[in-house]
Amino acid sequence: MDKNTITGFVLIALVVIGFSWYSQPSAEEREAMVRQDSIAAVKKQVEAEKAEANAIVTSPAIADSSALFFAFRSGTPQHIVLQNKKVRVGLNSKGATVEDAEIIGYKSRLRNGDVLILGEENASMRLTLPLKQENLCLNDFCFDVTEQTDSTVTFAIVQDGKQLQVRYTLRPDAYMLDMDITSQGLGSMTLPGATGLLFDWKATILQQEKGADFENRYSSLTYKRQGKGVKQLKETSNDSKEPEEPLEWIAFKNQFFSAVLIAEQPMTKASLSTTQPDESHTGYLKRYEASAQIAFEADKPTHLQMYLGPNDFHILKDHSKMTVYGSDADLDELVYLGWSFFRFINRWSILYIFDWLKALGLPMGIVLLLLTVIVKVLVYPTQKKSYISSAKMRVLKPKLDELAKQYPNPDQAMQKQQAMMQLYSQYGVSPMGGCLPALIQMPIWIAMFNFIPNAIDLRGESFLWADDLSAYDDLIRWGADLPLIGNHLSIFCILFSVTNLANTWIMTRQQQNQFTGEQAQQMKMMQWMTYLMPFMFFFWFNNYSSGLSYFYFISGLLSIVTMWYLRWSTDDKKLLAGLEAYHEQHKNDPKKISGLQARLEALQKMQQEQAGKRK
Repeated sequence: MDKNTITGFVLIALVVIGFSWYSQPSAEEREAMVRQDSIAAVKKQVEAEKAEANAIVTSPAIADSSALFFAFRSGTPQHIVLQNKKVRVGLNSKGATVEDAEIIGYKSRLRNGDVLILGEENASMRLTLPLKQENLCLNDFCFDVTEQTDSTVTFAIVQDGKQLQVRYTLRPDAYMLDMDITSQGLGSMTLPGATGLLFDWKATILQQEKGADFENRYSSLTYKRQGKGVKQLKETSNDSKEPEEPLEWIAFKNQFFSAVLIAEQPMTKASLSTTQPDESHTGYLKRYEASAQIAFEADKPTHLQMYLGPNDFHILKDHSKMTVYGSDADLDELVYLGWSFFRFINRWSILYIFDWLKALGLPMGIVLLLLTVIVKVLVYPTQKKSYISSAKMRVLKPKLDELAKQYPNPDQAMQKQQAMMQLYSQYGVSPMGGCLPALIQMPIWIAMFNFIPNAIDLRGESFLWADDLSAYDDLIRWGADLPLIGNHLSIFCILFSVTNLANTWIMTRQQQNQFTGEQAQQMKMMQWMTYLMPFMFFFWFNNYSSGLSYFYFISGLLSIVTMWYLRWSTDDKKLLAGLEAYHEQHKNDPKKISGLQARLEALQKMQQEQAGKRK
């Protein structure tokens, strides 16, 4: 083989390789293909479940032409749409059940059009009425449409004087769908003591937001127990529950949207489960399954309701009043605002401030900025008190250093500590004075950690380089996922981590000037742990809401400015003079030690006595 032949083969190989590389789909196209494959897989799974359920119900008795409502076991299903300004609901005459639901005005991030909260391809609901001869499954019948308007539809099957009717009413300008099931002539056919309508509800929950991991943390199967509070299954792992108490409602909840089934008579014998999908199900968060028994009495109506709408606190509060339970329905608890104490802070303070700023018509980025400033102003007195307490300890440090020299031996540590505590008491200084005000601020920051990710008003709102304040900002991104940080860098998260690092440096400098001797050495050993936290925050918050990182960044920046102002406005000489005046005034009557400081001194005395006895 000569040189020209080899060169030809090499060129042909390069052309083939280059064409293959050029024609391969982009990362976005590959992601779309995977998503379509996942949708197809879920659709196939749902269809298989429907076929299996139909096979279970079908029996020789049912195939017999004498079976109840036999004429309606075949036919062409009709798709009926009910719509108002808020929601569009698709109903199927085959089973007279809800087939799909779109929430109008909320755009989907991963598909064209409005948010699809329930879909034919990913959700199914079955209603079954146990009778003496058979289980009467509504999904086996093609109902007749006997009445239809834009907001109401009535499905019915009538045969030999027996009737089963399902009527849907979509309330005007609301997200509430009423469902009434009535029967006639079936009283003699029901099993003795069997008064329950069995329902089986399944849905593979669609991913609606940009960050699937973050959205998954705030999506859960949630339920309300009769006369008790709201609970939920685990968000990030497989979980199942069979509540002992009757349930008032069951919600298939996403981060910002929910489908809620509400029963007039509480549901009993409930079985609930949530399953995390495998990696092949791209575009889906998890799978919910719920089954229960609903009170049903022949010849009397059974009333159900479905809320199909956003997880907006005020909207859910208003829709609770539309339920048979009134305000006690507690639908607003689908907006998670934290544990009881933190929820109280968000409910009765942060939410009011946020609503007031939102009503001004400002961009959401400015609303968060002003909210941060207002919160910082509210906690400023505690921050100032904390700083002044630390400053007092700083100006007393020379006296503490002199006192420490009087106890040079390690076995005199207890006496030295007692002397220091006595010195603090004489000058009216509490070593814990700087910690308690800081602890008062912590509940507010934790409350905001729960408030911002659940504020639907931030969804789809852009600010600076962030295209959605409810999801991470990914101006810097790449194709492959890297350990801990994924495929992007959140700039707001980086800024938050930098300000947090700066605040940590300021705090450690301040603490170094407060302690002496062994305490100062211990503080130096602890510094590396405090400096590690900002880096940990970066990895934690890189996938979190950019609005949350933005809030913490502005808060940290204001803390730096506040500390600089307090340091600039505090005269150490004047502060020391005030402490000296206090000392002179209480020289013969030192301030009584109380609280934690007194307990520490008592503990030190007890340890000293025990050490003396051992000697």
